[in-house]
Amino acid sequence: MEFIDHHRDRFGVEPICRVLTEHGVKIAPSGYYAFKKRLPSKRALRDAELVIEIERVFWDRDLGRGISGVRKIWRLLHRQGITVSRCTVERLMRQQGLRGIRRGKQFVTTKPDAAAPRADDHVQREFRADRPNELWVVDFTYVPTWAGMAFTAFVTDVFSRRIVGWRTMSTMPTDLPLDALEMALWVRDRAGEDVTGLIQHSDAGAQYTALRYTDRLAEVGAIASIGTVGDSYDNALAESVVGLYKTECVKIDGPFRTADDLELATLSWVHWFNESRLHSSIAYRTPAEMENQYYREMNTQSQTALGELALH
Repeated sequence: MEFIDHHRDRFGVEPICRVLTEHGVKIAPSGYYAFKKRLPSKRALRDAELVIEIERVFWDRDLGRGISGVRKIWRLLHRQGITVSRCTVERLMRQQGLRGIRRGKQFVTTKPDAAAPRADDHVQREFRADRPNELWVVDFTYVPTWAGMAFTAFVTDVFSRRIVGWRTMSTMPTDLPLDALEMALWVRDRAGEDVTGLIQHSDAGAQYTALRYTDRLAEVGAIASIGTVGDSYDNALAESVVGLYKTECVKIDGPFRTADDLELATLSWVHWFNESRLHSSIAYRTPAEMENQYYREMNTQSQTALGELALH
């Protein structure tokens, strides 16, 4: 039908239909005219409405951010009260040329200091936690800018996948991951949360074995944990966060002129990552929802226990 529409003014409908039929594409002029007069089907009308919603959610900087795949767009639509099957979302996204972004090769930044003492590995690749502030993982990466290389460090809570601390700088001294750690400690302290007994897991990079860094962990009652040298699996979760950062922030919003520009983009991405991004590893919830739910349940249990105690 589109072919006939495109060429009818030049050749006419009847000659086009005759030539198409001779070449095995059987269509009568009456069939063409009947199709043009036919009203759109209910499915076509519904698809047109859904395409508008899918496009809106996909490109919204606070929702799909232009990088979310079928599963997350489908769940985001349901969160907004739009009931639709996953296969329909997949079909319409493919029709519109919308697809989620995929991570590429990750960067390696670990440079161990052979002379520095190293903590034991208290994680053993078991990246699980039953509550916030039980296990944090840390890592950093580099990002090229027009003004030179910039570096970003992250601190991630394993329980909720929340990025609790981060820092972007134009140099890579010990202060880079230390500043990210200080932010994480400040965020948790401001919320009245105790980090005593927290395990903080890192790779064997010199920045994480430096005396200033390990002393700061000991000062707040945290336990350092370090994986083996040259083994990405020993800090896989932290490297996964770095990979998402490179794919969802650096690749999408870059290239950047300066480290300051990168810092602003990172700020926006971290906020979205914590407040709006759906994580399959926590049942397609956001990190903020995961932590809020935990504390609601803890408060309910505490109130129930107090009520039972009052009865006795």
